[in-house]
Amino acid sequence: MALKKRGSRPIVVDGIGYRWFVRPKPTYSQGLTWSPLSFAVERADPPGCATLIVRLASPHPGNWMNASASLVLPSAVASAIRQALDLGWQPDHPGSPFMLGFGDEDQSP
Repeated sequence: MALKKRGSRPIVVDGIGYRWFVRPKPTYSQGLTWSPLSFAVERADPPGCATLIVRLASPHPGNWMNASASLVLPSAVASAIRQALDLGWQPDHPGSPFMLGFGDEDQSP
């Protein structure tokens, strides 16, 4: 499934173009801080191949509990892409989404 172009941001990592997207409004569980902030990444060309889903340790900035949250910076996106590629993510092949926990205490970026 391809990411929407509207709202997604381009990024180039090691000479390859990607698009990444952070959901602007939290899901119900993110709003209650039951689940953390996440973002999706895919290759810009060809779109629609395996998507990378990155789960951060921070709550969504739009949470309803006023919990302190951090924003997703392009440098963190680039680092997550490199880590996912090292762990076997193949962004140019169709397949299931590749899940990556990023920023967890037991998994360093």
